[in-house]
Amino acid sequence: MKRRNFIATAAVGSAGLASGSAMTSDQVLPQTFKLKHNINHSVCEWCFSDIPFEDFLKTLKELGVNAIDLIGPDRWPILKKYDIHCSMCNGAEISLTEGWNNPKYHEQLIKNYTEMIPKVAEAGYTNLICFSGNRNGINDYVGLQNCVDGLSQIIPLAEKHGVIIQMELFNQVNHPDYMCDNSLWGVELCKHLGSDNFKLLFDIYHMQIQEGDIIRSIQNYHPYFGHYHTAGVPGRHEIDETQELYYPAIIKAIHDTGFTGYVAQEFIVTWEDKIAALKDAFMRCDV
Repeated sequence: MKRRNFIATAAVGSAGLASGSAMTSDQVLPQTFKLKHNINHSVCEWCFSDIPFEDFLKTLKELGVNAIDLIGPDRWPILKKYDIHCSMCNGAEISLTEGWNNPKYHEQLIKNYTEMIPKVAEAGYTNLICFSGNRNGINDYVGLQNCVDGLSQIIPLAEKHGVIIQMELFNQVNHPDYMCDNSLWGVELCKHLGSDNFKLLFDIYHMQIQEGDIIRSIQNYHPYFGHYHTAGVPGRHEIDETQELYYPAIIKAIHDTGFTGYVAQEFIVTWEDKIAALKDAFMRCDV
């Protein structure tokens, strides 16, 4: 192709991609929305919090999505009403910045998780989130040992009740000074704890920003990953052609590892039709 013709053709294609956020549902979605269910789909409710909670649950049921992330005990009865599973529970943590890497929070965290773990199990759920906390001058090696010292006091209870404690990985752009900011540190923590009841919540958005090479990380460290979150990079928006990650390949890599947990959508919607954006994301992640 002549260079001049190539540039003109490429310009048209780029214009089409740039207009992705303005797409309507009938432009980006097949006429019939139907999931294959080779992937256990979920979604983080906070991204759609402007939709009344029960209305959102009804929509998920209509889509054939039976799980939702980051819901605490106060709303579990509503999930039961609509037969929606809580794929990642919260409510035991102190905050994202005050976590297991600092011994001064251990007493409160141990109390919180000791109370929450039986509740999670009694409700029929499995996953409970936790955070490393910020460094605040603590060396990464010291912080890792602090996490081991604290978490090892609740892991036996988690094992008894069949609950998996999952520490989320964050990047340094959105969460400056957060300690669990790379796969290797998190995997090392898993190895030190030596329990199938402690895993990493691998947030694809965060780790693309922090370390990249997403598929290689999934292939190399998947035994330590118990849950996945999605979002587009840059911007944490839709996972369509407006961003740099190709999610069908990523989800295929997850599926190829034999993963049977949940992949939860966690992007900030820019489309006018938020449910259309969510449908599009589910379809892209439905291998």
